[in-house]
Amino acid sequence: MARVPGELRVPEPRWPLDAGAPLLASVPHPAEEGGANAPRTAAPLAPRLDAAAKRALDLVGALVLLILLAPLLLLIALAVRLDSPGPALFRQTRAGRHGRPFQILKFRSMYVDADERVHAAYMRERIRHGLPLLKLQHDPRITRVGRWLRATSLDELPQLINVLRGEMSLVGPRPALPYEVELYDDRVRRRLEVLPGITGLAQVCSRGRGTLHEYTRYDLEYVERRSFWLDLWILARTIPAVLRRDGAG
Repeated sequence: MARVPGELRVPEPRWPLDAGAPLLASVPHPAEEGGANAPRTAAPLAPRLDAAAKRALDLVGALVLLILLAPLLLLIALAVRLDSPGPALFRQTRAGRHGRPFQILKFRSMYVDADERVHAAYMRERIRHGLPLLKLQHDPRITRVGRWLRATSLDELPQLINVLRGEMSLVGPRPALPYEVELYDDRVRRRLEVLPGITGLAQVCSRGRGTLHEYTRYDLEYVERRSFWLDLWILARTIPAVLRRDGAG
């Protein structure tokens, strides 16, 4: 497979669930298990028109939200700075469309220089045992304000800037970390065919308690069925999911 300049190098999967089995190999197709909970949406627009409509939705939606939420964003940034030393924003390398790396933006919810290996080890252990990918509880790396930001998902709001830059979309698979991309087999690598999103099919259908295989199944279904209408359906269900704090913690 030809590489796009600047993309992340995606090696063959290495970590087994059991001896000799790739960690993300043989993820079942949604149709094999009755499909996801998403509706059979209206007939898709022509591909170019659909892509243009999606980008327009991203630009208008992100810009309007940034303007309306500007006072809240400033208050959160101030609270983060006052709560612990360090910047208000946290930047982290993620895999974008076609594996191109970009810097995702979040409000900082951890102390500066927190060891990210703690989270990586926790997630790998849950992945190996097929457990729901719940957030690490009672994490000493999280600040007081950070716990509230994570519980309300407000730490994700700066990603609206990533959307304006064209690095993310309002809707799509959540952007993967480089070590996660290293686990992908050829089928799961299809997640990288679209822009990563702030919200997605997996987030509104799994109620934030899915396993890696369940999240991946939803993401692959989104890639296959993506359309402007499906994006609207997902966005309409994101606000209730956030208010219920699905997957927050």
